[in-house]
Amino acid sequence: MELEIYPVQDQAKGNFNNGEILENKPIGFPSDNGKLKPYSNIFYWAHAWTKSKKSTIGLHPHQGFEICSFILKGNINHYDTKQKKWINLKEGDVQIIRSGNGISHAEEIMENSEIFQIWFDPNLSKTLKEDPTYDDYKNENFLIKKNNNVDIKIIKEGNTNFKMSSEDITIKEYHLKYNPEKVSFNIKNKKIHSIFIIDGVLELNNQKLEKGTFFKVSKSNKFEINALSDVVLFEIISPINPSYNTYANSMF
Repeated sequence: MELEIYPVQDQAKGNFNNGEILENKPIGFPSDNGKLKPYSNIFYWAHAWTKSKKSTIGLHPHQGFEICSFILKGNINHYDTKQKKWINLKEGDVQIIRSGNGISHAEEIMENSEIFQIWFDPNLSKTLKEDPTYDDYKNENFLIKKNNNVDIKIIKEGNTNFKMSSEDITIKEYHLKYNPEKVSFNIKNKKIHSIFIIDGVLELNNQKLEKGTFFKVSKSNKFEINALSDVVLFEIISPINPSYNTYANSMF
């Protein structure tokens, strides 16, 4: 099994507006000097939050990439040059900007709110020729699967309604109750499982991992964890080697 673990102190840092918005970046930009570079078709992953004051990231452009925001806590407001209006997103909601041949957007992160922003790396030879599109998905519309002490929120899997150009992506959120027994996760063939601990403490491979830790697993049949408390995990499953040349591959 290939296992890489990145605790909070090993993740790149960032902020906006003099610290009104703070960020830990499991996968940062090359200039962020983080330990983990882009891989598979995941180019960037930031965990961002505000405290007692809302803050706005002003209008800025994107091309080619698929930009997803996952609202973990609180709410945000989103504006882009395609919709030309402000759209509110609440806890549990998800949005995707397929930036195509160019779009600009702005985000207002409300006070005491928390998000992931993740950039997926599609086949740019195709997406740069397409018009930009936008969709948001409401929390109440995602399927929840219940399995013993685990509730699984299916954000994207197979033929679910979540539309992406990036190849072979699965996205899930797990809510695990404290359980002294091990919980097993199957590892898909030729896939990387990238996991962020949103909340709680767990044990993996005889190591205690806490809230904010990021890890990725591949090249095995399964991995097992012990939930040492109630735990919330966020998982992206992606191909080890996408069938196209990603932008990240052209950089490194």
